[in-house]
Amino acid sequence: MGNLKKYRAVIFDMDGTIMNTLDDLRDSLNFVLKKHGYAEIDVDQAKHFLGNGARHFVKCAVPGGEEDPAFDVILSEFTEHYKNNCENKTAPYKDIPELIERLSQNGYKLAIVSNKPDVAVQILKNTFFPAVDIAVGEKSGVPKKPAPDMVLAALSALGVEKQNAVYVGDSEVDILTAKNSGLECIAVSWGFRTKDELILSGAKIICDDVFSLESNL
Repeated sequence: MGNLKKYRAVIFDMDGTIMNTLDDLRDSLNFVLKKHGYAEIDVDQAKHFLGNGARHFVKCAVPGGEEDPAFDVILSEFTEHYKNNCENKTAPYKDIPELIERLSQNGYKLAIVSNKPDVAVQILKNTFFPAVDIAVGEKSGVPKKPAPDMVLAALSALGVEKQNAVYVGDSEVDILTAKNSGLECIAVSWGFRTKDELILSGAKIICDDVFSLESNL
């Protein structure tokens, strides 16, 4: 990394960007689906159901979605089960912890903004990414991504203007979030969407590995 930085702050999505959370999310949902007599979801379904928060994830998997009489119970049970099982199989992607440590040591302000429940975001941030300054997850009453509210709250807490920050994510939700927040966006191809899907969603910069990501910061 050179001495001249393009940005003062980097805001990371969590699921599919800095952490592979897929198995724990799928396991928790399948546990609850099976309990209620519904079909479990496979890996590809889980990938494409994720990105818009817990409610959307559950809605996509439950027959009838929110119209199902048991929907609110299933959502509540999924959230509780995942809170207690979000570290079973979840781990950072290769070289991501080291990247975040280097960025912190080089003076970058760092944040995580995720549509996953805030309680799980805080648990995973504290366990795996202590160098990250602030983490923001989904909370009641706060519009989730792609609305800009969570990103703007993180920037305010970091004390950084939007023109000096970049958003890093792995999905169409992240690309739109960056646009709505007035931030530049870097997409990564190792997450829950293919490179073709990212291109179709309007990604201008797509990184295939951590070295490429670091060189764009």
